[in-house]
Amino acid sequence: MAGFTGSCFVCFKVSRIAWLLCKRTEHTVCRTFTSGSTTRQQQLSSARGSICRLESMELPSVGAKSVLVKLLAAPINPSDINMIQGSYAILPDLPAVGGNEGVGQILEVGSQVKALRPGDWVIPRDAGLGTWRTAAVLAENDVISLPNDIPLFSAATLGVNPCTAFRMLSDFEELKPGDTVIQNAANSGVGQAVIQIAAARGIQTINVVRDRPDLTQLIDRLKTMGASHVIKEETLRRHEMKELFKTCPRPKLALNGVGGKSATELLRHLQVGGSMVTYGGMAKQPVTVPVSALIFKNVKVKGFWVTQWKRTHSQDEGALRGMLDELCSLIRQGKLTAPACSEVGLQDFRKALDTAMQPFTSAKQVLVM
Repeated sequence: MAGFTGSCFVCFKVSRIAWLLCKRTEHTVCRTFTSGSTTRQQQLSSARGSICRLESMELPSVGAKSVLVKLLAAPINPSDINMIQGSYAILPDLPAVGGNEGVGQILEVGSQVKALRPGDWVIPRDAGLGTWRTAAVLAENDVISLPNDIPLFSAATLGVNPCTAFRMLSDFEELKPGDTVIQNAANSGVGQAVIQIAAARGIQTINVVRDRPDLTQLIDRLKTMGASHVIKEETLRRHEMKELFKTCPRPKLALNGVGGKSATELLRHLQVGGSMVTYGGMAKQPVTVPVSALIFKNVKVKGFWVTQWKRTHSQDEGALRGMLDELCSLIRQGKLTAPACSEVGLQDFRKALDTAMQPFTSAKQVLVM
């Protein structure tokens, strides 16, 4: 489809820590720099400020093993911001298009493409694909199909957080109905998916959240999703925990998306031989493991990154396919819903980036093309 033009965010690197998102018309490029000595707050500000612009570019022709995809919706995740800042584990060669997650629709397929057809919905198989754009020509193996009978935002937010929750609930401890999982960051995208998937499996959850002005509403919302218990961070260190464990067994599994003191407190409440899995570090503090937990409780401390899981299983089509099918089945049954989402047009990306970086943000910002 020669001559097809799309719009996208594009990042260019022009010095050691110099990033920009710009608009290009023929030969015009707008540039903004952040120096290597800038503070984190300055980097955050630059990531959401005037340096963010759209670029129009002509797409290449569809090759024999490639597909033309119209992007429909793509969320802004913390990892996307970290990638722009240069602090994520994946740093693409620049120039690059932002966005690791989203859903698109196949418009055209190459002559040797067998598994995909026009009209199919697809999501990225791996991070770094660049989903903040209106259209792309991609290799057939870069995407995997989804049923188009699930809600758009469920499809757009399926590939990262629900997959992370699914694997952590499946791969580290043999959980049975009635068992307990404890997690911090319970209001995050992963946290909400953990609540719902666990509830569908009959697993109880103790969900730790930060105190906030709308705490009562948040607790009600998480319990509506299926949360067994919702507590504040401070409660982890109080006598109330002993009372709580009179109503449910101590957890076999702790899921840590925060780090620091919060992670240490999760560890203290694990049953003997349990596991703590760290998948994030929002507090930007190290995980401290008490010696007693290792010696006397024999706890296991592990990490998880869904991108690495996908890469490890890249040759096992059934593993990814089976997980997505099971998640889509839960979505159809109404047992797994997308997090609260705010729909933002691609042209209003500055507003979306700014909102995504505010504390206590209750809705995920989703760019709609």
